[in-house]
Parts: sequence; structure tokens; C-alpha cells
Amino acid sequence: MRRLAARGAAGDAGEAAAPAADGSDSAQARSPSPWRLIDLCAIWDTGVFLPSAAWNRASSGVERRRLNAAKKLSSVREVQLKRLEVTRPRGLGNRERGRVPRMARQPAPPWVHTAFLLCLLSLGGAIEIPMDLTQPPTITKQSVKDHIVDPRDNILIECEAKGNPAPSFHWTRNSRFFNIAKDPRVSMRRRSGTLVIDFRSGGRPEEYEGEYQCFARNKFGTALSNRIRLQVSKSPLWPKENLDPVVVQEGAPLTLQCNPPPGLPSPVIFWMSSSMEPIAQDKRVSQGHNGDLYFSNVMLQDMQTDYSCNARFHFTHTIQQKNPFTLKVLTNHPYNDSSLRNHPDMYSARGVAERTPSFMYPQGTASSQMVLRGMDLLLECIASGVPTPDIAWYKKGGDLPSDKAKFENFNKALRITNVSEEDSGEYFCLASNKMGSIRHTISVRVKAAPYWLDEPKNLILAPGEDGRLVCRANGNPKPTVQWMVNGEPLQSAPPNPNREVAGDTIIFRDTQISSRAVYQCNTSNEHGYLLANAFVSVLDVPPRMLSPRNQLIRVILYNRTRLDCPFFGSPIPTLRWFKNGQGSNLDGGNYHVYENGSLEIKMIRKEDQGIYTCVATNILGKAENQVRLEVKDPTRIYRMPEDQVAKRGTTVHLECRVKHDPSLKLTVSWLKDDEPLYIGNRMKKEDDSLTIFGVAERDQGSYTCVASTELDQDLAKAYLTVLGRPDRPRDLELTDLAERSVRLTWIPGDDNNSPITDYVVQFEEDQFQPGVWHDHSKYPGSVNSAVLRLSPYVNYQFRVIAINEVGSSHPSLPSERYRTSGAPPESNPGDVKGEGTRKNNMEITWTPMNATSAFGPNLRYIVKWRRRETREAWNNVTVWGSRYVVGQTPVYVPYEIRVQAENDFGKGPEPESVIGYSGEDLPSAPRRFRVRQPNLETINLEWDHPEHPNGIMLGYTLKYVAFNGTKVGKQIVENFSPNQTKFTVQRTDPVSRYRFTLSARTQVGSGEAVTEESPAPPNEAYTNNQADIATQGWFIGLMCAIALLVLILLIVCFIKRSRGGKYPVREKKDVPLGPEDPKEEDGSFDYSDEDNKPLQGSQTSLDGTIKQQESDDSLVDYGEGGEGQFNEDGSFIGQYTVKKDKDETEGNESSEATSPVNAIYSLA
Repeated sequence: MRRLAARGAAGDAGEAAAPAADGSDSAQARSPSPWRLIDLCAIWDTGVFLPSAAWNRASSGVERRRLNAAKKLSSVREVQLKRLEVTRPRGLGNRERGRVPRMARQPAPPWVHTAFLLCLLSLGGAIEIPMDLTQPPTITKQSVKDHIVDPRDNILIECEAKGNPAPSFHWTRNSRFFNIAKDPRVSMRRRSGTLVIDFRSGGRPEEYEGEYQCFARNKFGTALSNRIRLQVSKSPLWPKENLDPVVVQEGAPLTLQCNPPPGLPSPVIFWMSSSMEPIAQDKRVSQGHNGDLYFSNVMLQDMQTDYSCNARFHFTHTIQQKNPFTLKVLTNHPYNDSSLRNHPDMYSARGVAERTPSFMYPQGTASSQMVLRGMDLLLECIASGVPTPDIAWYKKGGDLPSDKAKFENFNKALRITNVSEEDSGEYFCLASNKMGSIRHTISVRVKAAPYWLDEPKNLILAPGEDGRLVCRANGNPKPTVQWMVNGEPLQSAPPNPNREVAGDTIIFRDTQISSRAVYQCNTSNEHGYLLANAFVSVLDVPPRMLSPRNQLIRVILYNRTRLDCPFFGSPIPTLRWFKNGQGSNLDGGNYHVYENGSLEIKMIRKEDQGIYTCVATNILGKAENQVRLEVKDPTRIYRMPEDQVAKRGTTVHLECRVKHDPSLKLTVSWLKDDEPLYIGNRMKKEDDSLTIFGVAERDQGSYTCVASTELDQDLAKAYLTVLGRPDRPRDLELTDLAERSVRLTWIPGDDNNSPITDYVVQFEEDQFQPGVWHDHSKYPGSVNSAVLRLSPYVNYQFRVIAINEVGSSHPSLPSERYRTSGAPPESNPGDVKGEGTRKNNMEITWTPMNATSAFGPNLRYIVKWRRRETREAWNNVTVWGSRYVVGQTPVYVPYEIRVQAENDFGKGPEPESVIGYSGEDLPSAPRRFRVRQPNLETINLEWDHPEHPNGIMLGYTLKYVAFNGTKVGKQIVENFSPNQTKFTVQRTDPVSRYRFTLSARTQVGSGEAVTEESPAPPNEAYTNNQADIATQGWFIGLMCAIALLVLILLIVCFIKRSRGGKYPVREKKDVPLGPEDPKEEDGSFDYSDEDNKPLQGSQTSLDGTIKQQESDDSLVDYGEGGEGQFNEDGSFIGQYTVKKDKDETEGNESSEATSPVNAIYSLA
């Protein structure tokens, strides 16, 4: 949200650019002069921001969010500003006195209105004559009318005055001349009339009490101070007294009177116990305005403390304590049972008769009260009754003034501030309870001490001029007016033909120098008086300027500005304004000249910048002064901080971006809740932003960015809402008390901006777990009352925790205690178990019952047990704890167990049986442990459960190790569930044997173990297993690989042999052919290619020897089907190669005698 403010310092309006050059002006600058006050008006005028219509249109989006700070101004002040008129005093502008309406003001911050009011007072108040001119005395400072002093300090009675020549002072005491020179303790300050009475050397201050009046005198007249009544503060001691105990019947009203000693001023009264504990007050017990302590009805708990009245005296800062009262309450119910304190029918429950209300103060049904105008009206009604009455206030024939009325002391007092005549009338208070009501009427009369309607002002005239002094006052009763001159009654003064007295007005005609004097107007009635001094001065003075010359005034664009030109002269000079040396007088249009000479520029524009000259003229001469006006751009916040809602602990960023005149120095500061913000270590301030880290609840509030220059400032406000944990609930009250229920009511705490979602009700009892709080129930956040279900024989105390989205509140203060009556238990303990801790016992345990299930005193447990499925009698024992051990039991035998609760009111319901077991032991060995080896890869193990488990089987443990002769492998351990009786071991090699050890486990440990070994493999076992081996996958794969290799070799050889057309029968060698060998005509064989000659040694054996016997083989052996194929020359093609390869293959096969299977076994 945004709002606009005016400028903030006196220097904002203008600066004196050059000091005065002549001695007279310098003297004026050094002496008090009215221009300083008048400048304050100019400051205010230059400080009000009035944007133009064009500017408003351009920034309407921003301006809609602006909030002018002047909206805080009260309606009364606004009315005063609208109606305010300035009385133009003679001597500052025109010969004629008259009223000049002020121009309407744009709303501005309160401090600006204060400055404006000071400005108006300076223009309409006493006339200021430059101190270098002769003038009668004027009182400038004096003590208050009722002057109370501390007896421990020196007495100071102030009286200061000014005049030319400087006035002399004397005093009267009790209307008689007070001779200061005769009393060594009394002195007067230098150049002042202030009296100092010194008691350092002794003396009693009371001897100087009385009525004092100061007289300030010079040759032109005498001014008087008010009549000052001097009183010494008193704090008398309380009289010694022995107070007997106050005996009162329960339910009766009671008043304990304080009767403090009469102090000056009256002491502050409060009640405490003798141990300095404050007395708790409420609508039943409260302190009256006269200091007495009133009990509307006395209750038994009022005897728990004593009551002492204390008086605190202001000046001595001492507290005096009266001897304490003690109460003795007679009652029909002697026990202060807390359960009855908040009972809905508490009084009847305690045997107290209910009564209709009656008034303890004031007495009777009617009274009257008088109050002075402007004071506070305090009306009080205190009533007795059972139940305690409620008080309500009314005004006959109208409503209570809501803006001034407030209720105090639990509605027993009505205070109306700043009383005026319209507050008179009849008021009545109504006291009511369920038995009836009663009314008391108070007639209020408003009187008034005198107050000014028209206070006389100093009158400055030129010789031969006319004038008047007016003294008008009002009051109730109507005050009388008495005129004095120079401290003497006007009737006894020398006659003056130029003076005429007409009631409250003195008229002067054709005034001469001899008419100079100081006149006093004293108006009084029975409630007080007013005294005013006003002098008449007759002067012939040419015009003179009262402000420094050549001032520089800097103003903000679009503002309304007023340039003051304070001057003095007698007769009253006329004043004209010129701009930049132009000959025309400035008046009309954007300019307006007031009768006091001030020039108002209604809306400053850039072209208004320049030099302004004011010229004052009378018949004795003229004087002039210049003011240079500079126009600056306004300071504007164009990006404002936004309202934000943040959770506690998060980071918040508030923006504040500013545009300002570059020739002015900008300062950006922050306010929190309209107070300067302390920038701690959790905050970071930059030129255009404020960052808050780790937001806490205390950071909530309004944040105002203040962008200011020497001339103006702009404000932008945003509200930070911090979502915090709720405040604790308060004022817990128990009502509707019953045996098994109670109604709990509470007042919710502040939700800290996050709605309360839930309430958790907790309880505490003082028997089983004192000081420990337990959750009782949970309720939605929309309720503040709940009926709580209770258990018998519990001394309850409750508290409430509020929960919202952020977290949980602190617990409320606990309620009063409430104890329910006892009953037999309605349940038995839970979680009953029977388990052995040793092999020959059984421990029975259970969860003990808490306070809400005990239902009575001396809670105990009846424990029963017997062996299961037997007809033996139950064993039983009574136990106070939560365990019992049964001894001498067989190992791991089932038992039936029962645990029943019992208290002094009886037993609980019959419990159900629970099966438990006695202690366990080590189990026996597993039965029939078998080891089988179906093949070379696996070993199968099987076993049966132990014959005697001796407890709950937890499982089996198998340990096994491979060994081969003396070599032993690493032991392997396997654990099995109690239901597993089979296991298969995967062998790591087919040769080693295995040793197995198996045992069963209970919670006691592992029992007896059984050991077996895998069987040794016989030699024939491998032969018998060949058929099995041939069916194994690995063997089939190996055979396929070998076959594939052979096939590839055959294909390669076939390709090599079949490359060419003709082949010789034998290789080409150096061996001679036989005669039977056929050949060609040329004696050689026919070859198709030299590269395809058959290899040498193709007929050789593997060892390189030639097999000659194979040359005799039939050619049929080289063909297919026993027949060869020949060419025309008797040679054959191809078959020889096939035969040769076949022979070589067969030869190779015959060289390897062992089979693949044998090879595998040989490797093994």
C-alpha cells in the first residue's frame, strides 16, 4: 500500500545563499525575529505534493495504490483546518485588521499539520517587534499554576521575560511583596526572574508554600505571570494499626478498605499479599477507583492468602504497605474440593445461597457527578451477588460516545476522555445475574473553567492610529472579565482620554506615544482563571526586512508554494512582488498575494523558476528583498514493496525503487510499524530493496520505505504477515462434572495468521506417572469445548495444544484437578507371555495397566497357570509387579496361563488363557542322516527331525569339507530353516570326497551333531558310467566339434586335389619307367598345367618310406563301386587322389589307438 508525505526538515524549503551585508540586518539576524516562524509556513507550503492533472493521468496506475499519510489525521483536526482563519495583526502588512481565509490544504502527514498550526499561531498570535526597537516586557516562560516540588530538591519557580530595555523582576507571595534580599536561601537567576530556594544549608521546604506571582517591568510597562501555587510533595507514613481477622460467611460481599494517607500528589494504590504476590483480580474480586478491594461474594479459597494495601508515592518513589488483612471464611462445605470450583452449580454445590445483585459502590439507586470540561469522566459501579453479577453501561436518550468511551476494571468502570458539554446527561449501569438485575443512575454535570474565545494580542500602532484589545472567554459558570494595566486595576490607573473600556474590549483612538503600556486581562470563575498580557506600542518606523537577504528556495515540481517576505514598519507598509525584475506586480492567475505579504504560487512549474523581489513601502520609506526559486523534480517510488505472507524461517524480499532529481542527494530508509527499523544480522538493506532472512513472528508488521532528499520524501508501505505457530490456549475451565465425563472449555490463543486446524487435549495423573502428559483426544480447530470421557479413580489434570499448518503451540497452563470415583477393573493386562529363561523354569510377563485402566487403589494381578491338556488344578499367586517366574518345570512343556487384574473395589473380568512354554534345552541329533551321490556332479543329503527338539526349533546347521587323501579343503557352513530336511551339494571336482556334519538349533544353542562322508568312487564305476557319459551334453558337444573339424579338413583336401585336368599315374621322378609303363610318343605324360603336378611322396608313408607293395593294388580300389574310369590313353582321373587321401586318412586313424572316452579318463 502506498501513501504520500510532505517534506521533513526546516532546511528543505530553502537556504540563505548570502548573509546580510549591512550591520542592521546582521543585528536582526542575530536577534529573535518573526521571519523564522513565518519561514516555517513557507516550508510547509513547499512541502505539500500536488501533482498536476497530466501527471496524475500518467501515473494513475501507481497513484491508485497511494495512501496519503494525512488520512491518519483526525476528523477534528480536519474540521479545524477547514474552518481556520488567520487574523492579520496590525504592523505586519495593512492598517486594517481583518480575517483572511486560508487556502484549502492538500492532505499531508500529521507533522506537517503541526508545522502548519505553528505557522498559523505565529501569524495570529502575539506580534513580534524586532528586539532592537523599544518595546514593553513580554513573559516568555513561567512555571505551571499548580507547582508541586520534591522536598529533597531545591525549589525552582520559573519566570522569564523579554523587552527593550531589558525588564527587571520582582515577586509577590500571597499577594504581598516578597523581599528576596532578606532571605539568604532565596536568589534570582541573572537576567531572569526565576527564583531559586536552596536548602543545602538547612531549612524546611514547607515554610515556602504559598501563591507566587512574577512581575517583569521596564519603562514602557509591566507584565505579570500567572499566580503560581507552590506545594511541597508529601508522602506521610501509614498509621500503625492492629487488624483483627475479618470473619465473613461464604458467599457474602466484603469490602477491604485501604484509606491511604493523604499524599500530594495522590499515591497509586495496589493490593498485594504480605509475601509481595499480586492479588489476582477478576469480575468477582477487584479494586475500586478509591483504592478499596471489593469481593462481590467471598469463597473459601479467598482464605489462602492475606491482603495488604500498598501506596506508591510519585516524587519520593517509595512504597508504603499497610498491615495485611486476614480472612476467616465460614462455610457449610469445609473442604476446598477442586472438583467443585468450576462446577456449573458451584455455589449450590457448596451450600451457598444465590442472591440478586446489590450495589456496593455507589450506594443506592442514584447519584450525581460533576466533571470539568477537557478532563476525564470516570463512572464506577461495583455490585455484589451470587453468582457474580455482570455490569453493562448505557446513556439515557443516546449512545455512549464510541470514540471517547472505554470500559475498565472488568466493565465495572466507564471512562470518557476529554469531556465536553455534550457528554452531560444521565448514565446508568445495569448489574445482573440469573437471579435478577438492578440499576444505578448517575447524573453527570459538565462544568468548565474559563477557556479562550478571543485572547488579547499585542497591539502596535503608529501615532494617531486607532486600535482595540479584545478579551473574550467562556466557561460554566460564565467567567467574569477584569482589566489591568501594568499590573494595577484599570479603575485605579490614571485616566486616558484616548482609551475606552467596553466590557471585554478596550478601544484606542488617536493613539499617542504616551499610550504605551502592558494590559492584563483576567477572566475567572469558581473553577479557575485565565491571565493574558498584551502590550500597546506606538512607533514610527520605516519599512525593514526581517529575513536574510538573497535566500535560495528550492521547491518540488507541481507543489503549491508560498514565499514569505517578513517585514516590519509603522505605519504598516504595503508589499508588492516582482519576478526577474519585471515591472508588473505578481497577483492573479497562478499567483496570490496575502495581506501579510506572502506570495503563494498555486502549482509550481518549471517556468516559475527565477528571482522574486518583494518591496515594502510606507510613508517613511521602502525596503526590498530577493528570493531565488529553483524547481526540482519530485522524489517518487515507482516500484513499491508488496504485501507478503511468509512462513516462519523463510526469506522475504521487499522492493523499493526510486526516481529522484539527480541534483539532490537521495536517502532510502525503512520503518517498521512507523518506527525506525533496526537492521540486524538477519536483514540486508540495499539501495532498492530490503531482505529479511529467517523470518520470525516478531518480524510481522508494516514496513515503510522512506525515500527522502533535502526537499521532499515519498513513502511506500507494505504489510508482512508471518505465519507462525498458534499461541497457547488459555483459561481452561471444567464444567458438567460427572463420574465418567467432564466438559473442558478453553479460550483459543491467537492463530498467528494461520488458522488452527486441531486441538489436542492431554491429561496428567499424579499416581502412576506424575508429571508425564498423555494424549487424551483430538478435536477440530473450530471448537473450544469438548466432553471428555474419563476413567474411574484418576486425579485428572488437563491441558490443550493448538495446531495449525506451521506447527504446534506451547501447551496451555493446566486446568484444575478433578478426581473420579473408583470401580473394579473393566479389563485385564495385555501382552501376556510365558517363556523360559532357563531349562527348568517359565517366566510369565504382561504389560501393566496404566492409571486410566486401574479404576481403583492397590492395583494387583492374580496369576494362574497349569500344564496344557492335563486335568491338574490351577496354580495361582497374587503379584504387584509385571512378572512372575514358575520354577522346577520340565523342559519345554506347554502351559495354560491367565492374568487377572484386581483392585480394592473388586476383580476384573475372567481372563482368557494364553499358551506359554517352559525353558528350552539343546536338541538331540537329527535322525537318519543320509548321503547319496547320484552322479559325479551332485551329492544329495536328507535327514529327519530330532527325536527330542527340547524347544522351538530355530533351524539346522550343516558343515562340510572336501578332502582327497591328506588334502583338506575349506569348510563351508550352511544354515537351514527348521522345516528343511534336504540339501544338494554341487561338487567342485569329481575326485574328492566330502565329510558332512549336521546339528539342530534352539534358542539355547546347537545340539548334538551327526557326521557322514560321501562314498568313495570304485574304478569300474567309470566303465559302467560310459553310457551315462555319452548322454551328457558336454560330451555330445565335444564330439560334434571333432566331427566338424574333420569335415573341414576333408573339404580343404578335396579342393586341393581337384584343381587341374590330368594327373600322372606316378610322380615325375628320376626313377626309370618299367617296360610296361605306357607313354606318349615323345616319351612323356600329358599335363594340363605345371602347377598342378602331384606332390612328391604322395605314395610315401607317414615315416617317409615308399610303400612299394601298394603299386600292385588293383585300379579298381581307386574307383567307386570297385570300377575305375580311364581316358583314351589308359590313364585315370580323380580316383587316384581319392584313394590316396583315403589311405592317408586310414593310416592316420590306425596310428591313434585310444578313443575319446579313454582320453578323458586318462586325463582324469
